[in-house]
Amino acid sequence: MILALTIGLLVAGAVYLLLQEDRLRVILGFVLLSHAVNLLLFSAGGIIRRGEPLGTGPDPSTTADPLPQAFVLTAIVIAFAITIYLLVLAVTGDPKEDRAHTVANPDDEEGAG
Repeated sequence: MILALTIGLLVAGAVYLLLQEDRLRVILGFVLLSHAVNLLLFSAGGIIRRGEPLGTGPDPSTTADPLPQAFVLTAIVIAFAITIYLLVLAVTGDPKEDRAHTVANPDDEEGAG
C-alpha cells in the first residue's frame, strides 16, 4: 500500500511539473515520472512474496523473478541518458525563444548612442 501511494505521489508531482513552462521544471517532472515508472516495474516483480533473485537454491517458487529487475536497470540507464539530453537542450536552448520572452526597453536604445 505504501509503495502504491509513493508511486501515485510521484506521478502527481511529475504531471504538475510537466505542465509548467520552465524547462528545468519539465526536466524535473520527467525525472520524477521515471522514478515512478521504476518503482512500478519493481513492484511488478512481487517484492513481498518472494526472496532474493539468487538465493541458496534455484527454487522457482521462492526465487524472485529477475526480469522486472532487469527492466528497472534498463529503464534507469535510458532515463539517465534522456535526462542528460534534455539538460543539454535546456542549456543550449533556442536563441529565438529567449529573445521572444525579453521585453525591449526603448530608453536603452536612445541612451546608448
